[in-house]
Amino acid sequence: MTRPDSPRDERSVRSDVLRKGATAKATVDGHGIVTQWNEAARGLLGYLPAEIVGRPAADLLHDASPARAEVSAALCSPSPPTRLNGRATLLRRDGSTVELGLLAHRRASTAGPPEWLVVSAIPRPVHAVEDEELMRRALLQGPCTMAVYDSGLRLRWANDDLRQVLGLDHEEMRGLRLPELLPGPDTEAAERTMRRVLETGEQRELDLTTPIPGHPRPLTWSIDIAPLLDDEGRVAGVILSAHDMTGPRTARQRLTLLNEASVRIGSTLDIDRTAQELADVAAPALADFVTVDLLPTVHDGGEPRPGSPGDHVLLRRVAAQSVFPGCPEAVLRPGQVAAYPDLSPTAECLKAERGLLRQGIDPAVARWADGDPARAAVVRRFGFHSTMAVPLRARGITLGVANFSRHRRPEPFEEDDLLLAEEMTARAAVCVDNARRYTHERHTALALQRSLLPRTLPPSAAVELASSYRPADSRSGVGGDWFDVIQLAGARVALVVGDVVGHGVRASAAMGRLRTAVRTLADVDLPPDELLTHLDDLINHLTAESESGAGDPDAAEAAYAQVGATCLYAVYDPVSRRCSLARAGHPPPVLVTPDGTATLLDLPGGPPLGLGSLPFEAVDLELPEGSLLALYTDGLIETRCQDVDKAIDTLRRTLARPADSLDGLCRTVLAKLLPGHPADDVALLLARTRGLGADQVATWELPDDPAVVARARRDAAERLAAWGFEEAAFTMELVVSELVTNAIRHATPPIRLRLIHDRTLICEVSDSSSTSPHLRRARAFDEGGRGLLLVAQLTESWGTRQTATSKTIWAELAVPTP
Repeated sequence: MTRPDSPRDERSVRSDVLRKGATAKATVDGHGIVTQWNEAARGLLGYLPAEIVGRPAADLLHDASPARAEVSAALCSPSPPTRLNGRATLLRRDGSTVELGLLAHRRASTAGPPEWLVVSAIPRPVHAVEDEELMRRALLQGPCTMAVYDSGLRLRWANDDLRQVLGLDHEEMRGLRLPELLPGPDTEAAERTMRRVLETGEQRELDLTTPIPGHPRPLTWSIDIAPLLDDEGRVAGVILSAHDMTGPRTARQRLTLLNEASVRIGSTLDIDRTAQELADVAAPALADFVTVDLLPTVHDGGEPRPGSPGDHVLLRRVAAQSVFPGCPEAVLRPGQVAAYPDLSPTAECLKAERGLLRQGIDPAVARWADGDPARAAVVRRFGFHSTMAVPLRARGITLGVANFSRHRRPEPFEEDDLLLAEEMTARAAVCVDNARRYTHERHTALALQRSLLPRTLPPSAAVELASSYRPADSRSGVGGDWFDVIQLAGARVALVVGDVVGHGVRASAAMGRLRTAVRTLADVDLPPDELLTHLDDLINHLTAESESGAGDPDAAEAAYAQVGATCLYAVYDPVSRRCSLARAGHPPPVLVTPDGTATLLDLPGGPPLGLGSLPFEAVDLELPEGSLLALYTDGLIETRCQDVDKAIDTLRRTLARPADSLDGLCRTVLAKLLPGHPADDVALLLARTRGLGADQVATWELPDDPAVVARARRDAAERLAAWGFEEAAFTMELVVSELVTNAIRHATPPIRLRLIHDRTLICEVSDSSSTSPHLRRARAFDEGGRGLLLVAQLTESWGTRQTATSKTIWAELAVPTP
């Protein structure tokens, strides 16, 4: 009702607002002042906006209303609530009162501090029939699947959504229990839950996954079961409401599988292992049978051709996984190569460079299978009905194909399954390509390293030799370990073992440079400590050159590899049976004497090569004939299985045991210390010393007199005759004559002549001078200068070596064949 004296426009606004059922709204600031007032509020209380905006909201509350105190407390509170609700008695403009339900929200304001939004629904007439019809339609047509069961758990009512899901009308379902509608253990468990709700009157929740006729895959439901109470509070039945969670559950499963693929695929840099990890992740989570085939070039670590492989693709099977043990569906076994014609899904997806999904038996696929009786028999036996073929591509290069098939699960693959398979395969392809590139680099480094290591150990009368080299496992990569045996003048032999820090091609290349440098310095016949000093200087120069290109990462890495090098150099003389050794940051060798005593030689450590400024020291030892010297790199003793001290103790005990051969002893040492694949490269060099008997060496001390030359020639000829080499006597006389004459003419005494019968015939002339002779070409009328040229032409080789107090000129003649 309105007052008779109300303005015409006010009465019309109120009736119009009431007819439309609008909501009365007002905003109140933090101080309780009304800031906004809508038309519905005006129609409800009669106040124009100009009459109420700016006034305290408390003026609208009746003095007796309990809401007045609650509003005041909220406005004064330092932490007011975010919402107020309840009933309040309000004053109208005409002086009358009205009791309303109010809801107030505290919200942020764009203009300043937080404000309150106060709302109240305009009362409207109640239409019970209309409301009941609306409720009935809501229950029938609501998006939630609903059903009502009586106290016997028999269905009494179901809404439209349940009838659509089951494909049954109401009369076909009425009176049936849930397991009778959907037989299976899952629905029987759901009915037991419904019975507990009947017995306890407590609402329960459960998840149910069950196949439903007419749906290609099992559906997953989130179900609420609530009791229905009669007027006396007794449970008269239950209401079941269910939400279809199949889509979200499948999405979660796919995300979980994709995450698992990210974690499990690519755990190593092994191509076969990476491909197998893809198959293991996909089966049975995504497919019943999975195969991974790679281009043979890729599997071998090579670089595949860019672009599509073309028709009749050759692929090598590298991995397979199945829901059945042993992969009985596999036509190919790992390692086998097969050709795939252009009508096969494998070749088709490679040509298209994208994944393909095939449901049922495609006619082209059927023709391809029929052309391969073994494959056709497998297809018929297991009943393949859905297949996906996805190319493995990384960095724009095709590596192979992953095939996913279903024959046990009835539901076919969907487009979302193809997207998942493509994502998994793409991640696996990057890992396979990383493994391929690593394999290629490893093969290159191995080939380079093996080309730089000695293929066979040279025969030597000074020592009996055996060696072993074992590269690191695939995770660490090939390192820069090396060993060498160098024949020196005077039947001596140099034994070398070294190690360049790091792995890969650059470490192998740095190793090659160091090995070449050692051989070059060994030709000069330097003592071990001087050789390491020159090698250290050489590396310092190379490092300085590398550091000059500071912006070049390759140069920086090469400099690092050279600085991180170690070396052990030993020279053994079978005539004196003395061995001189020096090391640069390298593990000391083990010496086993003929009585079986194994000792770790106490050699001065010396710094690693490339540090400069620190000296190297050599140690001279006299070794009994038959002594065993073991040189090795740190990979032999620094393992994950045991500490260094225990490893060295094991090495000493193993070397001290009798062995049939040095080669067998090498194998025994590696088996004891490295039962598995080493984490670092290992080089092992064993040398058992020999001595030249007194009957193989002849020595004469010569006076500084030209007349002694004839006697020296005669003595040399007699010694060669005693050794049975009369045919070489004439050549040896010429060599002795020239070398002794030069020593008497140009050097200082004492002068010594020594002949050694080894693999060759060696002539040595020593004197106290430090001046070395040089070849030169004599002119036509020169009276001298032809001697060394004659020696060089008559002998296999010749040279000079320096000691602290003397020099020696030596020449070698080949031993005449009998």
